[in-house]
Amino acid sequence: MGIFGQMWEYYALRWAAQRERDCDRGEVSATTIVLAAALIALALSVGVIITDKVRNKANSLDLG
Repeated sequence: MGIFGQMWEYYALRWAAQRERDCDRGEVSATTIVLAAALIALALSVGVIITDKVRNKANSLDLG
C-alpha cells in the first residue's frame, strides 16, 4: 500500500470516528427540557410577584 492509500485509510477512519462522536453531541434529553421549562416558569412567577409588589407599593404612595 502506498502513501496515498495509507492517508486515505487514516482520513476515512478519522471521519468515521468523528461522525460517531458527533451523534451524541447535539442530543437534548427530556430531562433537560423539563428542567428548562421549570426554571422558566419559576423566573416568570418571580417576575410577576415582584411586579405586583412594586405596583401595589407605587399605588399606595400619597403624592398629594
